[in-house]
Amino acid sequence: MISVNQALSLILSTEITSKSKTLPITEAFNKTLSVNIHSPIDMPPFRQSAMDGYAVKLSDSDSESFLIRGEIKAGDSIDYNLQPGEGVRIFTGARVPDDADCIIIQEDTIKIDNRIKVNKTYTKGQNIRPIGEQIKAKELALEKGSLLTPAAIGFLAGIGISELNVYIPPSVGIIVTGNELVPLGSKLTDGKVYESNSIQLQAALKNEGIEHITYYKVEDEYSSTVNTIINALEHNDLILISGGISVGDYDFVAKALEELKTQEIFYKVKQKPGKPLFYGINQSKHIFALPGNPASSLTCFYMYVIPLIHRLSGRKKIGLQKDAARLREDLIKKGDRAQFFKAYVHNRSCQILGGQNSSMLNTFSLANALAYLPEDKSELKAGEEIEVYLIN
Repeated sequence: MISVNQALSLILSTEITSKSKTLPITEAFNKTLSVNIHSPIDMPPFRQSAMDGYAVKLSDSDSESFLIRGEIKAGDSIDYNLQPGEGVRIFTGARVPDDADCIIIQEDTIKIDNRIKVNKTYTKGQNIRPIGEQIKAKELALEKGSLLTPAAIGFLAGIGISELNVYIPPSVGIIVTGNELVPLGSKLTDGKVYESNSIQLQAALKNEGIEHITYYKVEDEYSSTVNTIINALEHNDLILISGGISVGDYDFVAKALEELKTQEIFYKVKQKPGKPLFYGINQSKHIFALPGNPASSLTCFYMYVIPLIHRLSGRKKIGLQKDAARLREDLIKKGDRAQFFKAYVHNRSCQILGGQNSSMLNTFSLANALAYLPEDKSELKAGEEIEVYLIN
């Protein structure tokens, strides 16, 4: 059995192979850049008005009155040869005439016929966005490994980028074991429970940008378990097996993985919940065998599967966002294992939620963080800081 830190270190150091392809920018949301992007243009490509008002050429006498000779709207390519004391009406985003010194905002003016009077002092350059203010041609726009958020997509589109080379997220197979499980919509007979792990894992995978997910259901029988894993390995980059990894008489996953010559990276982590966690590699395919209890399964997904997905997807930032928050109440941990607590964090204040049992999801559905108490800590007092991993 290894520690939480050892398990994370092994996942972060495992050799991986990532794939990439070129997509239209409209299809690249939530993907990760596989190359550096440099701007092909200055942005803005011309001196641009930052306000609605008047583009004027200041005079040496600090004139408070300007003759307005015309109008420039956004998109116009008109230029004016302005003399000191002259200007044009201009709108936000429009090209500023070469001779204009500044933009006087309309709220600071009084217009009388074709002249304006200004009631405030202006200096050269005010309210003018210079060429290349946002980015200059050939400058680095976005680094390899950057996540393509809506803002990143908008920024790149604004400098004329129409397609992007991105990493292809891994395809994922979810194998669910357990004779006691029945699908949603079925009648719940005595001794049976609804299968929910695959549903929550699919939702969590989609939240990480995974598009290709295949579901496999296998009965608690050895040959079926072996054949299902073989099938999943043929068609997926990452396999998540739910249940069957413990040492019960009907837990066949560990034996099946061994028969298939899967390289064990680690099995069992000194933590609660989620002790019987397996991670291994089979012919460059990654396999996690997650505990069957729903809260254990989801905790292991957040803490261990997400970092690997981020690596396979080429991201620079790996894993959940980590922070520190102050406990609202005393916290006591039983036993010598590290523990992840379902928690709600707000304004850097951490509330440990009730229902910490590994089979319970009701309070997990209210949590937005996992609070972490390492194995060498048994308690913290209210007001002390605790490490938290943000999940929502």
